[in-house]
Amino acid sequence: MQVRRGYKVELDLNNAQRTLCLKHAGCSRFSWNWGLARKQEVYQQTGKMPTAIDLHKELNALKKTDYPWMYECSKCAPQEALRDLDVAYKQAYRRLKEGKRGRSVGWPRFKSRKKAIGSFRLTGSIHLFSDSIQLPRLGRLRLKEHDYLPVDAKVAQATVSEQAGRWYVSVQLEQACGEIAQGDGPAVGIDLGISALATCSDGTSYANPKALRSSLKRLRRRSRQHARKAKDSKNRAKARKRLAKLHARIARIRNEALHQATTAIVTKATSQRARALVLEDLNVSGMLQNKHLSRAVADVGLYEFRRQIVYKAETAGIPLKIVSRWYPSSKRCSCCGWINEDLRLADRTFVCKPCGAVLPRDYNAACNLAASG
Repeated sequence: MQVRRGYKVELDLNNAQRTLCLKHAGCSRFSWNWGLARKQEVYQQTGKMPTAIDLHKELNALKKTDYPWMYECSKCAPQEALRDLDVAYKQAYRRLKEGKRGRSVGWPRFKSRKKAIGSFRLTGSIHLFSDSIQLPRLGRLRLKEHDYLPVDAKVAQATVSEQAGRWYVSVQLEQACGEIAQGDGPAVGIDLGISALATCSDGTSYANPKALRSSLKRLRRRSRQHARKAKDSKNRAKARKRLAKLHARIARIRNEALHQATTAIVTKATSQRARALVLEDLNVSGMLQNKHLSRAVADVGLYEFRRQIVYKAETAGIPLKIVSRWYPSSKRCSCCGWINEDLRLADRTFVCKPCGAVLPRDYNAACNLAASG
């Protein structure tokens, strides 16, 4: 069985390589904006939309006279940017046919270098090494994490992106995965929450780092510093970089906690050969509408947890079952099945009146999810 997996690792660039990456990102952004302007112009004149191939031929003809600086970059950067523009329009038209109108359709927009440096994608001759990666026109770039990328894999394309001053490369590989026999152990229920990131029916619990809450004071201070600087000044640009670094740090802390929790759950379930992993289908969009809990819910990353647990369980060969959001996992007693209709969100301990069981609310919900699976 072939499994597609993505790898993302940080690059260790010198000044020359960093400058070359900035040129490629700028070339990709310029091609996107140029192609978007040409598409709109041709559509207004003829009523038809030119394809990425037509735009790439026209752009190549203009390189010698109007844009000679594009020869300093790989031809893949503008070519892939125009292909992404085609995909963006196809998705916008698909959403329009589904009944979404207005700004919710998500029409392609022009990209500004003031908001982000962006990314670019390269194809062609790409080779992986234990401590570096070789890309077209960029040469051999060092990696900050060694022995992470599989050196014997064949790579079709690589995407180089920038975030708060750090450069990353991501590749997508297809790896062979053998068939794994289904386990006969008990199913593991996973209850997601705010105070604890995840509580499992086997008794394990994973803490929520609350990355945004712990850095909220510094985030407010840096936001005020950025807002008080004069527009288009160098001090405002420095404040923007400091603010972006803090946002990136918060995202990395949250993502690291999610990866550690999901990996630990799947690894333990694999070693014990659990019959299945059971997760509740939470209405995350509806939970974010609660003005009292929206910030705490967003700080957990519930959707990202589900995304990671889905592909990791699939790779490990463990079935994942999703229970309906209407299933009363928190209100039902895991011992006798009695349902407490008066249970409130503030009640963190479940007390069963018929059988007298006293259990933590999250652990009781995890046991009910495991029983339903």
